[in-house]
Amino acid sequence: MNQPQENTKFLENLNEEQIKAITLENQSALILAGAGSGKTKVLTSRISWLIQNQITNPTGLLAVTFTNKAAKEMLMRVTDQLPIHTRGMWVGTFHGLCNRMLRIHHREAKLPETFQILDSSDQLSAIKRLMKAMNVDTDTFPPKEIQYFINGKKDEGIRSVNVKPYDPHTKRVNEIYGEYEKQCQREGVADFPELLLGCYELLKNNISIKEHYQQRFKHILVDEFQDTSELQYKWLKLLAGKDNFVFAVGDDDQSIYAFRGARVGNMQDLERDFKIKNIIKLEQNYRSKNNILNAANAIIDNNTNRLGKNLWAASGDGDPIRQYIGLSDYDEANFILDEIKMLHRGGLNYSQIAILYRSNAQSRVLEHAIVSNNIPYRVYGGLRFFERAEIKNSLAYLRLISNKTDDNAFLRIINFPTRGIGARAIEQLQDQAKLNNYSLWEAAKEIESQNENIQKGVPFFVRLIKNLEDEIQGTSIAESIESIVTHSGLKDHYLKDKDGIDRVSNLNELVSAAVTFINTTEIENEALTLVEFLNFTSLESGELQASASDDALQLMTIHSSKGLEFDAVFITGLEDGLCPHEQSLSESDGLEEERRLMYVAVTRAKNKLYLTLAQSRMLHGQTRYNIPSRFLDEIPDQLVKRLNSMKKHDIITSSIKTAPRSESKHEIKIGSSVTHPKFGQGVVTGYEGNENDLRIQIKFATQGIKWLAMEFAKLTKV
Repeated sequence: MNQPQENTKFLENLNEEQIKAITLENQSALILAGAGSGKTKVLTSRISWLIQNQITNPTGLLAVTFTNKAAKEMLMRVTDQLPIHTRGMWVGTFHGLCNRMLRIHHREAKLPETFQILDSSDQLSAIKRLMKAMNVDTDTFPPKEIQYFINGKKDEGIRSVNVKPYDPHTKRVNEIYGEYEKQCQREGVADFPELLLGCYELLKNNISIKEHYQQRFKHILVDEFQDTSELQYKWLKLLAGKDNFVFAVGDDDQSIYAFRGARVGNMQDLERDFKIKNIIKLEQNYRSKNNILNAANAIIDNNTNRLGKNLWAASGDGDPIRQYIGLSDYDEANFILDEIKMLHRGGLNYSQIAILYRSNAQSRVLEHAIVSNNIPYRVYGGLRFFERAEIKNSLAYLRLISNKTDDNAFLRIINFPTRGIGARAIEQLQDQAKLNNYSLWEAAKEIESQNENIQKGVPFFVRLIKNLEDEIQGTSIAESIESIVTHSGLKDHYLKDKDGIDRVSNLNELVSAAVTFINTTEIENEALTLVEFLNFTSLESGELQASASDDALQLMTIHSSKGLEFDAVFITGLEDGLCPHEQSLSESDGLEEERRLMYVAVTRAKNKLYLTLAQSRMLHGQTRYNIPSRFLDEIPDQLVKRLNSMKKHDIITSSIKTAPRSESKHEIKIGSSVTHPKFGQGVVTGYEGNENDLRIQIKFATQGIKWLAMEFAKLTKV
């Protein structure tokens, strides 16, 4: 063993623990690297140190990252630290390295040398083509559901022959999985999950290949180890064998991707499997002030299943954390924008200010406030609210019902959700419309009138639109959206998607947007209310499109913020039910993962941190009264400056005082018999909301129980 060389430039300006990690003797190590503790520098300096001291050569180590950007940055830093060529080095993502290995050993992997990789959209197209050949009903078995099933099983390392179906539906889905595997093999293609699974099987089933790589890669380095899945860890174990050294850098407190298959328990397994002698903790933070770090430490300390560390900074305590409680989500948004304008006037660029939220749907109210204040903004890692596909699709139904000559709306929804209308049928409609110089809707109506079978195809679509038009006649825009989302099949379609809960939350938020629009907009001609709302959504989506080079305010989910940092951070919607999310309370380890999310959010802030919440928030068109997030109670009082000093019990009392849940202004009481112009006669069974946005529950004789907005219900007391 050569002695480490002293005073190399990549060891300059490092703290004691960083140097200890970088210069470890030949042994496996777990580096517990807190947020902002310089983990990338440690990882790249470790590579440089191993090469500089001739412990290994550049091609004798393997380094795994989670993004191509991180891999490129790592190679650039190593090149800057050492006068070497990095061309032959094995540094890349799990998928990139597996692809490289499969290319070399394509015969053993039973793949052609020039096998093609299917991205997500190509894979979905391949699945649709297969299902058509198998005569599978895509309404019963949506292709996206099949894709989600296949990728999920591959991520778990399970081939179709090893799946144990628990019902006839799963059995049929697995049969499609089996045929899909055969199709890929026949066509010489591999999807993304196949790269990892195929490479794992390559090493597992070929001892000589496995031993070759074990002898070659004596040192294996892994970035973001807390985000590894069970299969990725198994792949690493095969590569490392018994005699090689794994240098894993990660932070169990930032493990927030369980929904993607990340397994935080891999860190404790590594400690056991590789006989880690000691865990090196990088606790000095170079990003944030101590008040921010102390808040993060206090929050995460409530998690029980963690390895444990305590972040600190040498840069001072900084400003206290500011907490604001809005009367409503609009009040909360207006406060945030006032503070942002003040920060900007003080010299801070918009790009150094971030607004974080737990759920995508929360962005709508914030975006409205930003547009109203004429501030350029960008939604990082996602789309603006009115640009999201599910919002555009639901609005397209409204557009077509409002204007039957809107061919763009017609084309967007004629076969969405899928209803068996192919490209050829649409071409025929377009030819007919062009020939007769009328809209696609008129062409479709002609086909429907000439066809007795309205159970499928174009006739079914025409009848669906007519039924929806009848259904929403005389109802408010909010109720119209609810009906369309349900009866068009959009809601059921999205619930089958892996991101379905977020998409349905956005659809629910569209209902809230409609209620707010009605309550806050003066409309001269009531007959044009729907048209005015559709114009409003177009204007909201078209405003202030910031380019990549613009100085723009940053909006993002907490998940999207991981790895980023900003001078000032606003964490919004800090109410129980939003953060922590209500679903987490029923999931194993759900609350602990939500707390890790909060920890990630807090540690994005360098100098200023704002925590905001709202006493009342409109969700699904209804006003909901909230209690503060339990995470706020976990922050020591001395770290927080409360800009309005309400406590949890004050909020509940205030909500009741400012927005009484009462039907007292209306003569229609519970138990009254009423008549609705569309739903007929019924009995009032309940109320919810307040005097400004009261909703009434009615049990109709023929239509069942419905909730209606009192302002628009047009009820007659019997």
